[in-house]
Amino acid sequence: MALLAGKVVIVTGASNGIGRAIAERLAQDNAMVVVNYGKSVEKAKAVVAEIESKGGQAVAIHADMSKIADVRRLVNDTVKKFGRLDILVNNAGMFIPKALVETTEEEFDQIFALNAKGPYFAMQEAAKVIRDGGRIVNISTDGTHMGLSGATVYLGSKGALEQFTKGLAHELAPRGVTVNTVSPGFTETAMLPDAFRETGAQMSPLKRLGTAQDIAGVVAFVVSDQGRWLTGQNIHASGGVVM
Repeated sequence: MALLAGKVVIVTGASNGIGRAIAERLAQDNAMVVVNYGKSVEKAKAVVAEIESKGGQAVAIHADMSKIADVRRLVNDTVKKFGRLDILVNNAGMFIPKALVETTEEEFDQIFALNAKGPYFAMQEAAKVIRDGGRIVNISTDGTHMGLSGATVYLGSKGALEQFTKGLAHELAPRGVTVNTVSPGFTETAMLPDAFRETGAQMSPLKRLGTAQDIAGVVAFVVSDQGRWLTGQNIHASGGVVM
């Protein structure tokens, strides 16, 4: 289905995991997708190749989403190549499992730079050029709702991202641009610590972990025309896990 035909999408951190699944799903809905990557050019190229093999359009663009100059270049290069921007999905992020008393200043700065500062300035840059009626989606975590030991600084960074969503939703509303958060629960990715896998599956009424494709489906709905009445929301894609 050509749900997003003619739309240009940036998905940050799209070379693997949830980001890759989102990029592939939105391409399936006929969006032109910018596959952002920070380190692995080969993985990003593989995502582009997979999309193109199914008749989609995609391009890989490198940008370290913790560096403001890179963030701005990513948005500007996208507009230069495609002439527009309709959807931004802030997915790039990192998790360092550390107790608060063990977390170094360097680790704090790394996590906040990628999980909060980068997305903030990506939204700032996108807000200048995004088409009226566009979509911004921030990928957070259901952990901010639950609270998890050993994840204090990570949850703090994602909590900041959720607040950015609420504020920007009001700022961009006059242009019909929606801004939402999607918060995955326990999801089968490389980022999920082994200690959470069995517990996470048991906590869900569906008795399994989520998949990257499950999260991509939620994002696809939010950015579609069917999701036009959602803005400033935090959508908990957790398979029914409640804390």
